Amino acid sequence: MPDLDRNYASPFGRTAGRVDTAAVDAGLRSYMLKIYNYMSIGLAITGLAALGVYMAAVTGDPSGAAAQIGNAYLTPFGYALFVSPLKWVFILAPLAMVFVISFGINRLKPATAQMLFWAFSALMGLSLSSIFLVYTHTSIVRVFFITAASFGALSLFGYTTKRDMSGMGSFLIMGLFGVIIASLVNLFIASSALQFVVSVVGVLVFAGLTAYDTQRLKNDYIYGYASQGGEIAERAAITGALSLYLNFINLFTLLLQLLGQRE
Repeated sequence: MPDLDRNYASPFGRTAGRVDTAAVDAGLRSYMLKIYNYMSIGLAITGLAALGVYMAAVTGDPSGAAAQIGNAYLTPFGYALFVSPLKWVFILAPLAMVFVISFGINRLKPATAQMLFWAFSALMGLSLSSIFLVYTHTSIVRVFFITAASFGALSLFGYTTKRDMSGMGSFLIMGLFGVIIASLVNLFIASSALQFVVSVVGVLVFAGLTAYDTQRLKNDYIYGYASQGGEIAERAAITGALSLYLNFINLFTLLLQLLGQRE
């Protein structure tokens, strides 16, 4: 399900426009590189956590298995994670962590915010580990690279385009909430047709958000953080990485629903 909490609005209330960026160009490159580095490390933590949890949750010994899902035999840990009511704790924990980071970021030291981001990434990996039970490993890798290529192209477009994308924000937010509501409804009716529509619309929404957020982060630095720097810019880089990370993860899971090959 797409994550609820996002920081769309620019704290400076500015939109893209003509501005002399010569003085801040080097700082902007460093700032955006820091955001992408944080995001990439977060994705690496998520992937390693998901794979590690899956390996701990599955056993090849049927006699010691606590349950079976498809062709997979689950350890007691896997049963608690994927079958028991505790699974809802693991599913909702990343969402709770997003709220903690988003609402508390201005009161946190950058080092603390950074550690919370790593913890969130690990929790997200735990939550996503179930995809290894549902989809073939080959299709997961294939969709990941498709997502990475698409995300890179969309983010590059958002960074380089001269078009002001600020007007897209309200429409993308409406689309996001529409996807969230439809996903919640589909939890109860389990309609494959509705799930397909949600996945297609969700891909379009998060594709737009990737370009939009990249331009927003760029403009936030040019119009504000370039003159502030220090802890303020560092915290902004972490929240910016969180925004792009969520776009990537949601784009990946939605594309996996559309293109992934099921076990």
